[in-house]
Amino acid sequence: MNRIAIITCVLSFFVSQGLNAQEARIKIDTDRKIGQIDKNLYSNFVEHLGRCVYGGIYDPTSSKAGKDGLRTDVLEAIRNLNVAITRYPGGNFVSNYHWLDGVGPNRVPRMELAWARLETNEFGTDEFVDFAKKVGTEPYFAVNLGTGTIEEAQSWVEYCNVKEGPYYAELRKKYGHTEPYNIKYWGLGNEMDGDWQMGQLTAEDYVKKAREAAKLMRSTSPGISLVASGSSNYSPGADPNHWNATIISGLKGYVDYIALHMYVGNYQNNYYDFLASPLVMDERTQVVRGMILREKPRRPIYIAWDEYNVWYRARSGNDVVGTRALEERYNLEDALVITGFLNCFVRNADIVKMANMAQLVNVIAPIFTENDDMFIQTIYYPLQLFSNNMKGESLNVFVDSPSYNTSPRFSLGDNEVNANIKDVPYLDVTAALDGDQLVICVLNRNKDTAISTEIICQQGAYTGPVEVYEINGPDIKSENDFGNTNVKTARKDDLKKPGASFKYSFPAHSVTMFKGKILLTN
Repeated sequence: MNRIAIITCVLSFFVSQGLNAQEARIKIDTDRKIGQIDKNLYSNFVEHLGRCVYGGIYDPTSSKAGKDGLRTDVLEAIRNLNVAITRYPGGNFVSNYHWLDGVGPNRVPRMELAWARLETNEFGTDEFVDFAKKVGTEPYFAVNLGTGTIEEAQSWVEYCNVKEGPYYAELRKKYGHTEPYNIKYWGLGNEMDGDWQMGQLTAEDYVKKAREAAKLMRSTSPGISLVASGSSNYSPGADPNHWNATIISGLKGYVDYIALHMYVGNYQNNYYDFLASPLVMDERTQVVRGMILREKPRRPIYIAWDEYNVWYRARSGNDVVGTRALEERYNLEDALVITGFLNCFVRNADIVKMANMAQLVNVIAPIFTENDDMFIQTIYYPLQLFSNNMKGESLNVFVDSPSYNTSPRFSLGDNEVNANIKDVPYLDVTAALDGDQLVICVLNRNKDTAISTEIICQQGAYTGPVEVYEINGPDIKSENDFGNTNVKTARKDDLKKPGASFKYSFPAHSVTMFKGKILLTN
């Protein structure tokens, strides 16, 4: 064999090795803190839509229901998810919802115009508060700023938060609820920039209405936190940056959060484009962060991603109306995208202080029921893993990872722009330090190849066994179903004494979490 042939063979060997076994580095410096991780990042959303409430959470006809009509198996699944706060009652639904229809002995049935069904109002404010107590979540109510008035918003706060004296506080007591509910979080409308919204407003008109509602609501209950309706419309011709800038400028001093929404989908069946979509959320977070910093509000304003999820299969025609609306079945790649969203929240923990997966049961949800059966969808597991483990201070992590480029202009979803993202890292990493406990979460976006990685603790070392959790499945399209769980969180073998650095091979299309005690050095 001549010299050129030998060189060619050697080069071919190294190229093939690079393709088959990619390598990366992760460096953790516990001094590089981003911000406190708010428990409200791990929250959810319940809307009067499809079978989320009726036939999901509340189903008196089910053999699994308690005396209150709440399904006990669903309640247990929600408790295990550790949901911090739950937004209610919408969503598009709230823009034609009148809360008085859903309290007291005589409930008023109404045409439900957002999702084309009859709303019996059998389940309302008092029932939701009871549900929230039983699952250990905190209520977050959204008021109707579409067809509703600012007086109606004020009266709901009075009903919920004032102990006694005025009419609506006494009405609550009359209906059997002596003590006030002390609801802290209140949303000022929903997606008011969208042409699909009943009572849609311009940014300027929304500011005027929301500001006056905020005055009345906070005068009624001074300790409440108010969430402004940021943009949810990124479709061609929309101007979300104008909307968000106007809301922040006009409502600074009145609100505590600006709500942003994002739904994505794998419309072209392109795995790598789809897995990159959470990076657009990262970008939007930075844009709104800049708007807030520019205004220098005396009262801090934080970002609430209070609707996010994968939603594209059940998004047209009969799939968006009636009693079976928005019933999406999720697979492994959807769970990986949800992990990307969760990493975004943690990575921006100094400014993102609330995030609500939409929704909780049956409707684009992590929990799915049919008659008396129930199963846990794939997207449940990353949220559960984060809510139970990713706490404390978010750390700024150094990641040296192989990367890829997306397609030139891929579709993110409905009411969305097309995207083009370069240098998408195969490894998406976040870390948190809670006292002496260090947690690291690694998403491997590579569909086919494990990535061998050196993890380096630049300050201190793991002192003992490190717990290892992994979310994965046989295939990126693997789904769960009744009696069949293909995708879930698995406890792997502990790392016995990894010390200050160790190597780990992250499997293809997986989520891995390390959790262990660390001894910090000065």
